[in-house]
Amino acid sequence: MQDLLIDTSDRVLTLTFNRVDKKNSITTAMYAALAEALVSAQSDDGVRAIVIQGHETVFSSGNDISDFLTRPATSPDMPVFRFLKAISTCAKPIVAAVCGPAVGIGTTMLLHCDLVYAGDNAAFSMPFVNLGVCPEAGSSLLAPQRMGYGRAAEALLLGEPFTAEAALEMGLVARIVPPSEANALAQRQARKLAAKPTQALMAAKRLMKQGQADLLQQRIAEEGVLFGELVRQPAAREAFGAFLEKRQPDLTKF
Repeated sequence: MQDLLIDTSDRVLTLTFNRVDKKNSITTAMYAALAEALVSAQSDDGVRAIVIQGHETVFSSGNDISDFLTRPATSPDMPVFRFLKAISTCAKPIVAAVCGPAVGIGTTMLLHCDLVYAGDNAAFSMPFVNLGVCPEAGSSLLAPQRMGYGRAAEALLLGEPFTAEAALEMGLVARIVPPSEANALAQRQARKLAAKPTQALMAAKRLMKQGQADLLQQRIAEEGVLFGELVRQPAAREAFGAFLEKRQPDLTKF
């Protein structure tokens, strides 16, 4: 069974996380497939909109920790960084459907999506500091802008999760629906986008984002360097080790 389902229909590219038994955690191979699909969509006239979705019980629990520790993202050409480049620079509109847990990059990737629809069971979290690392995917720039500094500080410094209702209030999601309806809603909205004039649609997106496009890429790169340094430090080793051993980490000494 494929961990990432890729389908194009009615000019909509749909990327579906398909590791429900692993809470849709993302592996290096999945990042590579995501990056390739997004890059290909850029030049494919048969794709006018993109949907990223999971299962009605879980969107993504973030990185597959075992895979991540085996293949740490230590250089800009790693699949995760290719994915971040692709999603953050994608000229075509991206719609996301989020149900259940959206952890780490499961939340930060949404900051690059144009329309996000959440099931009422969605639970967002960015617990990077709790793992001894720093924010990624440009979230240290985009989260304060979108959420306001105070809410972003709770999410990024305390690592506190927030609900679909809170995400709606701060503008991260556009609408909340029952979990069984989220993917279908995202598909309908993507097909509306795909029916519009492509050049006009892409121009509108570019104009909305171009004011900080360069700054965003600089921030993603800076976060990546710091993340790579921090993940090798004792605090991160303790946090990730505790996760794999299913115990509480002791971070008080770091």
